[in-house]
This record gives sequence, C-alpha cells and structure tokens, in this order.
Amino acid sequence: MADMSGIREHMEVIGADGVHIGTVDKVEGQRIKLTRKDSGEGSHRGHHHFIPASLIAEVEGEKVRLSANSDVAVTFEEE
Repeated sequence: MADMSGIREHMEVIGADGVHIGTVDKVEGQRIKLTRKDSGEGSHRGHHHFIPASLIAEVEGEKVRLSANSDVAVTFEEE
C-alpha cells in the first residue's frame, strides 16, 4: 500500500493498465472516495464509490495508480 498523504482532490485514479477509473473527491480513512461524476451507470449512478487503500500502487504526479487493471479494480469498489 502506498503513502496516501500525497493524494489530493481532483487527482485521476487509473488502473495498472492506465485506464481511467475515477476522480478523487477526498480520502476517508483508508479509502479514496471518488466523485459522483465517475459513479458508473444504472443502479450505481449518483452514488459515491470508494477504492480501498490496499489497491494503491503509487501516486505519480496528478495520478493515483492502482495495482490492479481497471476491469479488476472496479470489482473492488465499495458504495
């Protein structure tokens, strides 16, 4: 797990494959809260989603890179 102190609002969250997963709203405990605009479709629309800190590989510039590819990382999202 990477150091979360460098994570700031509006940073892009990407999978290990470089695919956009979301945008940081804020850090809450050991999770990243994503903005609602990246909340998904269908029943997920309009809800905040959270990425657990255990998936963070590194913070590089204005991006938070996860240790899992985007298609796998979204299965770990929490509402």
